[in-house]
Amino acid sequence: MIREEATQLIIEAKGKKGLTWEAIAKKVGKHKIWTTAALLGQHAMSKEEANAAVKVLGLKPDVAAALQKCPMRGALEDAVPVDPTIYRFYELIQVYGPSIKELIHETFGDGIMSAIDFSMDIQRVEDPKGDRVLVTLNGKFLPYKKF
Repeated sequence: MIREEATQLIIEAKGKKGLTWEAIAKKVGKHKIWTTAALLGQHAMSKEEANAAVKVLGLKPDVAAALQKCPMRGALEDAVPVDPTIYRFYELIQVYGPSIKELIHETFGDGIMSAIDFSMDIQRVEDPKGDRVLVTLNGKFLPYKKF
């Protein structure tokens, strides 16, 4: 089974069972963001994680096998995302990316924020003017090496 087929089966089973990504993540034993990304094809799962996911979703072992394969990360269908939620992050980076880069360099020196040694959280913040989305990105600083 190819990874994209497994992802489609996962999404269908999640909907049929009325599960949330957070509920699935609790059964897998991992953070909801990492688990969601893994089930959508962006991370490889261990055998135990994959088996826990397919068990809660009621899927077959071939899906668990697909979940254990190393993925093609960052593979969006379009160069510029068209989904409004994903596009807003793209737009955010277009507008604030140069400032983020400058401030990272000013604060840490010449380097990057890791997307491997990294964590993220998404929270709902109640606000009388309309609830807000709080996204926290936490990546290790990786300096560029001279050789």
